[in-house]
Amino acid sequence: MKISGTLPGSHPPTTAEKLQAAAVELEAAFLAEMLKSSGLGETHDSFGGGAGEEQFSSFLIQHQARTLAEAGGVGLSEILFQSMMEKTNADQY
Repeated sequence: MKISGTLPGSHPPTTAEKLQAAAVELEAAFLAEMLKSSGLGETHDSFGGGAGEEQFSSFLIQHQARTLAEAGGVGLSEILFQSMMEKTNADQY
């Protein structure tokens, strides 16, 4: 019995799909850092704060950044994807 990493009937991800996913991840990481720098997730006296809120605010920021990136973000992922595709195509020749 052969076990593969893909579901029956599905295809393994193409190079373009892998590069697109990597580009979105990079944009999400960039956006997360921008959101942190903007003060998003910082506790305020009026909301209650506490250690738990401080610890879990990073998860909220990461989720929001990923959601933004998957929805198109600021366009960084598309630029990164195009650049990686050009590099990949140039390496093939």
